[in-house]
Amino acid sequence: MERSHQLADDKLYRSMFERSGLGMARLDPKRKVLEANADLLNFFGRSIHDVYSRDFTELVHPGVRPGLERQMEKLAEGKRGRFAEQVAAVRSDGSTVPITMTAIAVHGDGPSITALLVILKQAAGDRDRTIVDQGKVLTDVHARILEGMAAGESTTQLASRLFLSRQGVEYHLGTMLRKLKAPNRTALVSRAYAMGMLSVASWPPRVEPAFVK
Repeated sequence: MERSHQLADDKLYRSMFERSGLGMARLDPKRKVLEANADLLNFFGRSIHDVYSRDFTELVHPGVRPGLERQMEKLAEGKRGRFAEQVAAVRSDGSTVPITMTAIAVHGDGPSITALLVILKQAAGDRDRTIVDQGKVLTDVHARILEGMAAGESTTQLASRLFLSRQGVEYHLGTMLRKLKAPNRTALVSRAYAMGMLSVASWPPRVEPAFVK
């Protein structure tokens, strides 16, 4: 009976993996891609040979990797069961696609984590385009903070470089989160890349002047 249940579960998983219409990938606990479906490959404009055995975080923009790596490490260590995040996927031609990513820790027969399941769907672009159409949406201070966050700077580092207090940095960050309707820092940076505020061709990150008041 237990064997038949396992076969049924495997069949259901395979059906979802191949026909759900969502981008899906199975990773090992160190984030290496073991398997990816056609929908996920379409998101990235890549073949299975391009992504197999690669660290999944290499497929998103460098500006959002640190936060994503930390969250996936917590999954692999069993410190959390799942998380959802907005990230900027980098396609093979260098363009970015805003996607909503859900990552789930998969347990084996025991308590250890044996795999990570990643599920992707394209983020709604209309809301982002509406924000872009409003024109110059960032002050110069906002732009400098956004550039620093995309480069991985901490609140303390930003405060020191911009001659602000930590509370001042947090205040400006909160303003940007509300303005761009982002739930957290990682999502804010991802959205900025997806909207074209930050260029994928520039490092260290730079906000495009067209978005600065």
